[in-house]
Order: sequence, then C-alpha cells, then structure tokens
Amino acid sequence: MELMQDQTLRIEDVYVPVKRRKTLDPKRVKEIAESMLEVGQRTPILVRRDGDGFVLVEGLHRLEACKALGDKTIVGLVVQARRR
Repeated sequence: MELMQDQTLRIEDVYVPVKRRKTLDPKRVKEIAESMLEVGQRTPILVRRDGDGFVLVEGLHRLEACKALGDKTIVGLVVQARRR
C-alpha cells in the first residue's frame, strides 16, 4: 500500500467540477482565508489525477481561500477516486 504524502500543487492545475462550484459559500471562504493568514493551511485538499492536472475531490473552500489570498500553490493529497 502506498503512503499518501502532502504535495504542493499549483492552484491553476486544479480543476473544480461545476457541481462542486455550486456548493461554494463565500462567507466560509472568507473565514477560512482569515484562519489561513493566522495559522496557515492545516488540512490538505484532496485531488485525483486527470491527465497533466488534477480534479478536486474535497476542499473547495480551502482552495478558494488560497485563491482569495493570492496564493499560487496549495497543499494537497493525491487520492484514488472514482469520477462523480
């Protein structure tokens, strides 16, 4: 069994499916961004490989918070996940 390790991913390489985007709560993004300014990103996002990029599996609000802060990268875990 392969151990998953945190990786630094380029935000521009992470695709967010349309269905996931509809669940975005701007207030929650702002709260997470404020927390990240104080303590950094504590929980990695989850992504699956898709060609040369990645598809978001979990962590939409963390991803959007990093974008809001102007970050170009985010910490993530690459997982095996079925397409939804």
